[in-house]
Amino acid sequence: MLLVALALTATGCSKKQEVAPLPIAGETAKAGAKLAYEHHLNIELQNEQIAPRMAAVREACESARFGACNLLSLKQDEHSGSLTLRVVPSGVEPLSHIASQNGKLAWRETKAEDLADAVNDNAQKQKRLEAYAAQIEQLSQRKDLSTSDLIALGHERAQIQVERENLQGVAAQQQRRIDTNLLQLDFADEANDHRRGFSLGDWTDQLLDGLSDAMSMLAYGIPFLLLAFPLALGWRWIWRRVTRKSRGRDAG
Repeated sequence: MLLVALALTATGCSKKQEVAPLPIAGETAKAGAKLAYEHHLNIELQNEQIAPRMAAVREACESARFGACNLLSLKQDEHSGSLTLRVVPSGVEPLSHIASQNGKLAWRETKAEDLADAVNDNAQKQKRLEAYAAQIEQLSQRKDLSTSDLIALGHERAQIQVERENLQGVAAQQQRRIDTNLLQLDFADEANDHRRGFSLGDWTDQLLDGLSDAMSMLAYGIPFLLLAFPLALGWRWIWRRVTRKSRGRDAG
């Protein structure tokens, strides 16, 4: 009886682990690294739970309940929905827990983009721009400048300022991607998702794909058939001549 009880307990625990949401921790790059982390979660829920669950996640993000968070996109239809957020690393786990509670985390992916080259390239551009700005300032101090020269220098100063603001914006965006995590939450109706594999539309698509592959293989093989047919006829003619001569010698 004890063994049976232990077996039932183990079975119950394994089933509970299959449906329990997995912890999705945020990621922070190590010192000196320039990594921008992204998390993608595919969550299956009962259809009537999708809309309120998306609303709960959105409210938690916009109220900054778990730290700075911004809603980047929201999509929703009859049986699915999607939220894309940018949040501090510490907010990834609680937000993903809200999203997947009482549901099934069907699929997840965490990846990072290395921004080191892009950050260094932007820093070099800023350095060169500041060096050029210093040269322009030195030229503007000259006393022998004509009116046209002053106008040209003023135009260069304006262009430098525009470029400086653009590069500063790029640097700020890069740092924001490094300091925060992108979190994409895709919600699907679990019942509709299970039925999808048996739909007539998918069966028709697979049939058409199979026919297309068969036609491609046939078209690929036709040139070989055209080449093999005359070769087979020539081989048959040679074989018949050889066997005919052999028979003639045997009869003589």
